Amino acid sequence: MELFMKYPNEVQNELLHELIKKASKTETGKFYDFKTIKSYHIFKSRVPLCNYDDIELNIERCRKGEQNIFWPSNIKWFAKSSGTTNSKSKFIPLSSEALEDCHYKAGKDMLSLYYNNNEDSQLLTGKSLRLGGSNELYNKNDSYFGDLSSIIIQNLPFWAEFSSTPSNKTSLMPEWETKMKAIVAESISEKVTSLAGVPSWMLVLLQNVLKETNKKTISQVWPDAEVYFHGGVSFKPYRELYKGLFTKKDFRYYEIYNASEGFFGIQDRNHSDELLLMLDYGIFYEFIPIKGDKEDDSDIIPLSEVALNTNYSIVITTNGGLWRYKIGDTIQFTSLSPYRIQVTGRTKHFINVFGEELIIDNAEKALERVSAKTKSIISNYTAGPIFMEKDSQGAHEWIIEFEKEPENLNRFSSLLDEALQEENSDYEAKRYKNMTLHSLKVHKAKKGLFYEWLSKKGKLGGQHKVPRLSNSREILEELLAEID
Repeated sequence: MELFMKYPNEVQNELLHELIKKASKTETGKFYDFKTIKSYHIFKSRVPLCNYDDIELNIERCRKGEQNIFWPSNIKWFAKSSGTTNSKSKFIPLSSEALEDCHYKAGKDMLSLYYNNNEDSQLLTGKSLRLGGSNELYNKNDSYFGDLSSIIIQNLPFWAEFSSTPSNKTSLMPEWETKMKAIVAESISEKVTSLAGVPSWMLVLLQNVLKETNKKTISQVWPDAEVYFHGGVSFKPYRELYKGLFTKKDFRYYEIYNASEGFFGIQDRNHSDELLLMLDYGIFYEFIPIKGDKEDDSDIIPLSEVALNTNYSIVITTNGGLWRYKIGDTIQFTSLSPYRIQVTGRTKHFINVFGEELIIDNAEKALERVSAKTKSIISNYTAGPIFMEKDSQGAHEWIIEFEKEPENLNRFSSLLDEALQEENSDYEAKRYKNMTLHSLKVHKAKKGLFYEWLSKKGKLGGQHKVPRLSNSREILEELLAEID
């Protein structure tokens, strides 16, 4: 890690050439004549950017048993991923190199970074409570697919189970509600020293633990717990909730940034909201500057040319056979030496119906500030537009589920509107004298609304999440019907 922190661009350049050389005899390598690619600029001009739809047919061929299409080693594992706004499933190829040199390597690095910062840690004297997805593994044409977490658990060495709870058998249970009960029953009596999982789903599990044990805090259940490794969704809306669950003053939170396509970043310092971009996991990075809500592919740049405080869409080339693949996430660089980032959202999750260009990062910061002012705690939310009509301006409409409600919802709404204007000058301009946008509208959701919505769609557990911002009213209308 110290090597790539000191020589980041050299490491990335060498990695690109290794990937190109290794895949030169694949179908993709021959088509783009990888053997004659000697520089990044040739690679950039010859190999086109792509998204899942562009490579779906080749992935389906691989799932049916064809090999050496986009990566030389045999691929039999596929991480099944589905967006919450699109029922269509994606099957991300996972080579043995992607598992070993990316996902498993990241787990070791995560522990190394944590211990480097906390030399007195007792983490390995107990077990890690892990909460993975609820998708079982399916076998088709001698290839396997399922939730990434279930694939990782399935391929772990046998000794890894000794330091984790629940057991592999329980972790891989397909039905979410049954699995919850089994995890609680199996883990309550264990000495849990760390936790790992997506904040929204881990919260459901921990609330079940409190219900079963009649305890007020998780620190009372597992007094030796010292750190929670989290990722998948922004932690900002959940931070106050977790502070109420883990009351030890020295309890720590470590963020990770991973996806089915790869493992990208790890928090490398205590009490930080920045992630170290991991540069030696078999992933070559490129970045597309976001201007407003638009990507200009012609402006794509390598890591060596990025700037601070600019919103970028990420493009990856990986040791799993993804070539210049747009993953749909947006980030900003907070440091260039070493390269540290913050995740700002998704390229498809924003509101820009009226030119306000509101992104998730704006929303998270505004909600955090308003929650502190109103002493409220938010557990889930989503927002979308109220479209203009003949005689009325547009607005934003929010549905918020509170763990702790504000005393006055109207005041909360007013403060949120002000905070969004402070975070986003375009929103402020559209709100000026109500010329384009009226003040936002907030609905208080009943407890468990978002959980029920995800349950009806068969999206409980794993990395399924509630879309935070949308340019359409589809999700809003579905949720409002439940409220009514």
